[in-house]
Amino acid sequence: MGAPGSLGSGLRPALPTPPQAALSSQEAAKRLNSVVPVKFTISSRTDAGVHALSNAAHLDVQRRSGQPPFSPEVLAEALNAHLRHPAIRVLQAFRVPIDFHARHAATSRTYLYRLATGCHRPDQLSVFERNRCWALRAGCLDVEAMQEAAQHLLGTHDFSAFQSAGSPVVSSVRTLRRASVSPDLGSPFVLPQENRLQFWNLEFESQSFLYRQVRRMTAVLVAVGLGALMPAQVKVILESRDPLGRHQTRVAPAHGLFLKSVQYGSLGKGRQPGKVPACTPMTEPLPRWGA
Repeated sequence: MGAPGSLGSGLRPALPTPPQAALSSQEAAKRLNSVVPVKFTISSRTDAGVHALSNAAHLDVQRRSGQPPFSPEVLAEALNAHLRHPAIRVLQAFRVPIDFHARHAATSRTYLYRLATGCHRPDQLSVFERNRCWALRAGCLDVEAMQEAAQHLLGTHDFSAFQSAGSPVVSSVRTLRRASVSPDLGSPFVLPQENRLQFWNLEFESQSFLYRQVRRMTAVLVAVGLGALMPAQVKVILESRDPLGRHQTRVAPAHGLFLKSVQYGSLGKGRQPGKVPACTPMTEPLPRWGA
């Protein structure tokens, strides 16, 4: 991931949501017997039903006097031993600067939204794909039009039109670095008789997103793909700054959305972007960990 630490899992039958991951990790961190209570701060929180393929977090652990700090390997192993959710695992731990914050220090977040077309009945999706994608009855999407529409979203804009009305944010300006629509290579769980199903991936990258911004952008791009909107209308929606405008569509379902990765830049002089230093002797009484 190129992050101070990674908390996540592969695609398994029961993926945890970020809130579940945070709660389970917090409970595991309490068992480290820190002198001060351990607060597990996760980088990204999302709606119920949204999945996380990977995430990042930090925590402060102060051991008793005379006890050496945990090594990264021991810390990761200890957390995993106490995690009770089978789909959550700490993949790696690093020691990070005392002022590091997993949420505020992130330089990039990437979300993946999965679509399935040609799904006329709920039972066409295998049990492994249910609640893992947005199943559309339409047999095809105008992907070229969706890609054209996505270009209007790239760059720095006021994304007020793509946030939930009444969201308490200081600024609605965000910079969308990437918005792509591409075919999925295909799900290994699709039955042969359902080979008419086609899967699509929408990916969005930004330092941060507004509440439900990704799901609203997805819904608008799908509307373009279905012919309900023209690509140029996406620019009109964006410039309206109105989350309740007449061209607005419904919010895409939460279960098709995945937090794919969280990236971090350089943490100090001489360090490579996305990398963190190896474990080195620390003199601070309260070491901080990315996990």
